[in-house]
Amino acid sequence: MTTEAVTKVTPQRAPKHAGRGTVLVVLASVSFGSSGPLAKPAMDAGLSPQQVASVRIGLAALVLLAVVAVWRPALLRVRRSDWKLLAGYGLVGVAAVQMLYFAAVSRIPIGIAMLLEFTSPILVALWVRFVRRTVLSARMWVGTALAMVGLAMVAQVWDGLRLDALGLLAGVGAALCAATYFLVGEHGANTIQPLGLVTWGMVVGAVATFAFAPPWTLPFATFGAAAEFGPWQVPVWVLLVACAVVSTALAYLLSISALRDLPANVVSVLALLEPVVATSLAWLMLGQALTAVQLVGAAVLLTGATVVQLAARKPVVPDLPPRMEAVPSVD
Repeated sequence: MTTEAVTKVTPQRAPKHAGRGTVLVVLASVSFGSSGPLAKPAMDAGLSPQQVASVRIGLAALVLLAVVAVWRPALLRVRRSDWKLLAGYGLVGVAAVQMLYFAAVSRIPIGIAMLLEFTSPILVALWVRFVRRTVLSARMWVGTALAMVGLAMVAQVWDGLRLDALGLLAGVGAALCAATYFLVGEHGANTIQPLGLVTWGMVVGAVATFAFAPPWTLPFATFGAAAEFGPWQVPVWVLLVACAVVSTALAYLLSISALRDLPANVVSVLALLEPVVATSLAWLMLGQALTAVQLVGAAVLLTGATVVQLAARKPVVPDLPPRMEAVPSVD
């Protein structure tokens, strides 16, 4: 009997709880999608997009710190080795992605900016395929492509198309940061408790956004003004608190928790539900009409997301390098 080194391909682990992860992503998308309808009345009242982002992230950081300090104070203790990950998550996944998106919106149509940011699933898939050397199924690629086509229809990217170099660069930057958010979040969710990760990531993100919109420069008189929110007149500060708690703190926590159950490339595609939710809420609460093309696009996007979710139920197989194991063989 002899022992030979035989190449053995080890499959990547299947999703831990695909059903639970999918529910968490859907809830996160609903929470993230509510940010537009909540933030737009505040901006109409006189706040700039940068100020809204600063208040949103800053309040979310305060709320999370207070909840964790009372409920699970042990999560506030961070190992020195984790600070690099937390800093990257907060700077890139929280602060940079939002600031770059707002910068893009200020220079190019919102549909183009939205499409650019949400190309992140393609970037994540390419990273998984060519950097992690993981083979993705054909259905995964087809579902991703369908979802992107549906997103383009929902965003109506052809409406008012104009090119602006800085705006396009900001949109591409937002996509890169969003892709980094999913990949770093996937790693962090498996090494740090999600609540602790989101809390300190939000604190880092808040400090970064304060550099662009310092709290002492905010027009506090505007906070008490009434803003139109559907049929109601709501104080601006109420909208900002709701945006911070629901659209930021809760949304990020649900999204990061989903990354414990599903791989980043799946979560990033399912997260494309966010613009569908945002468009639907804008229609319901702000009276912004939906076109037939947008409705068809939403159906196409949901179909693509469903294909990706179903494809994720089968474990994907790593490509190269394979693991070498000594397997006994008989001459």
